[in-house]
Amino acid sequence: MLWTRKREKIFTMPINNEDLIRGTVLLEGGGARGVFSSGVLDYLMEQDIYMTDVIGVSAGSCNAVDYVSRQIGRTRDCMIHKEKELEYIGFKSLITQRSLFNMDMLFDQYPNDLFPFDYDTFFASSMNCEIVVTNCATGKPEYIVAEKGNREKLMAYLRASSSMPLVSPVVMIDGVPYLDGGVTDSVPIRRAAALGNHKIIAVLTRDAEYEKEPLKKWNTAVYRHLYHKYPKLIEAVRSRYIRYNRTTELIDRLVRTGKIFVIRPECELIGRAEKDYDKLMAFYQHGYDLMKERMGELEEYLAKPLGNED
Repeated sequence: MLWTRKREKIFTMPINNEDLIRGTVLLEGGGARGVFSSGVLDYLMEQDIYMTDVIGVSAGSCNAVDYVSRQIGRTRDCMIHKEKELEYIGFKSLITQRSLFNMDMLFDQYPNDLFPFDYDTFFASSMNCEIVVTNCATGKPEYIVAEKGNREKLMAYLRASSSMPLVSPVVMIDGVPYLDGGVTDSVPIRRAAALGNHKIIAVLTRDAEYEKEPLKKWNTAVYRHLYHKYPKLIEAVRSRYIRYNRTTELIDRLVRTGKIFVIRPECELIGRAEKDYDKLMAFYQHGYDLMKERMGELEEYLAKPLGNED
């Protein structure tokens, strides 16, 4: 499929809340690996597959809001480009913003100028969109539903959800310190179950063999130094690998019993800070093509009567 950038105008689909399928889309983070999720969602949007709920974590939160605003190709265009002036990863932002990622560009210039975000469609949608953030003071995840019409607050929570520890500063919102939602709930499968939906589409950005390892001693020391004001955050970081691995085990069990549809990369992964245009496009296209290939399987899963997934 050949994509053409149209920066001067964003084409959105008309809102039709009657077409929503009862269920939840879960979107894992992973920095640049989020382009895989973008490919998956672009194909789903082309097929008019919209769920009642979507939960996004870290980079997945950016995918989530573009899914709700029905902007096919927007996440891809924000993350993949050759123009140097659009580059958002690098040491320059690390010096100027204390962040590996240029957050001002991502959550101000992009949505409000360079790649306009369709706020009107987003806020008019009846879809429930939750942005996962980590409360540094409590060491717990929070599932934020943006206040209707509040553009600045929406972008602030997206920034917080995408602010990875060590390479991004803490984001203060209403006096509360936040960081990347992936620290405390990388794949919020239990949150999805709490919403009461039987159908869950989980878009993951790691391969099936991935298992998270405990922090190294030196890494733990760095966290203790940088986040000494937030001891509960440090504990959450140290125990992250346990939660993540237990979650992937749960997902595997749900897949075996047909209670969840999971799509994840089946090719070599890219790094979370990948900048190479061709590698990013290939990873995006892999997500798009894989979703297209598995569309029949998804339709079969969605067609199963609610309450009869076993």
